[in-house]
Amino acid sequence: MSYLTTRPGADQYAPYYATYIRLVPEGHNPLQQLREQPVTLRQLLHGLSDEQARLRYAPGKWSIKESLVHVLDTERIFAYRALRIARGDQQPLPGFDQDAYVPASGADIRPLEDILGEYTAVRTATLSLLESFPAEVYERVGTASASPVSVRALAYMLAGHEAHHLNLLQERYLPLLK
Repeated sequence: MSYLTTRPGADQYAPYYATYIRLVPEGHNPLQQLREQPVTLRQLLHGLSDEQARLRYAPGKWSIKESLVHVLDTERIFAYRALRIARGDQQPLPGFDQDAYVPASGADIRPLEDILGEYTAVRTATLSLLESFPAEVYERVGTASASPVSVRALAYMLAGHEAHHLNLLQERYLPLLK
């Protein structure tokens, strides 16, 4: 899958997503990054209690559990977009309001291990889908959130979005637990 080591062009995603795409190192396969991230996440969360996983690094910010469920929601939506575009669907796909999804998720009342089990299932499904696509599918472009987006860009956005949240976990949450 070396064909995935070239980043998508700026015309293949909305400018907002450049932040995530930059979090996939130049020349790195985003699917490999998606395979590696669960190991990193489990290492970071090892030994964390349910109470600790309800930590918010500042008032009004999401808890660790809410952030994890947000990553899952976003991964499902991005993977769904990739599926639709990969199959040639040209219907514009709507955006979603992450700030409405998080409180509705009930993440803080769920056991952390339950969330991590769901994470494993979602990641397995995402990788299975992305790995099933032939190389030419990654060049297909559709519309999501009123902007063009390619399947390639979605693969990069998936890996970069989680990288962003792993960085937040390391930089803002975990230091408060020491």
